[in-house]
Amino acid sequence: MSLQIIEKYLREKLDNVQEQQSFGYHLFFYGTDHRLPFVSTADSDNEYDDVSKLNRQDIFRVNIGVSKESFAKLFSESGIEWDFTTLNTFLPHPHYAAQNFICILNPSGEKLIQTLQFIDEAYLIAKKRFDKKQNNKLNIEME
Repeated sequence: MSLQIIEKYLREKLDNVQEQQSFGYHLFFYGTDHRLPFVSTADSDNEYDDVSKLNRQDIFRVNIGVSKESFAKLFSESGIEWDFTTLNTFLPHPHYAAQNFICILNPSGEKLIQTLQFIDEAYLIAKKRFDKKQNNKLNIEME
């Protein structure tokens, strides 16, 4: 199943990734900054999020924080009514699209490959953000 492929990729192929579970989500962070996950996965609904109907058998969603440019390329048209239960299609995240999060349910084939590419992009964004914070802390301590 592609959920295991994705989570194994996050755990084993990317350096300095930490995982936390909350409300049925697997949240993946770069380093010790656990404020904003760069990727999360979910395989069941919860009281805050049931829009994708994840309680269907073997359904899961991958949520990925991508760049503004990637988000704009995927969703250049506005005013579209999205069906967040659609499988193997990139969608704006139902709750965090404004933060450039995308999602996909049960990616497979070429979409699985693209999902891993978007995860790499999100990872680099998170790493850059983390490194910038660390450098800022270091600069403050040195003053």
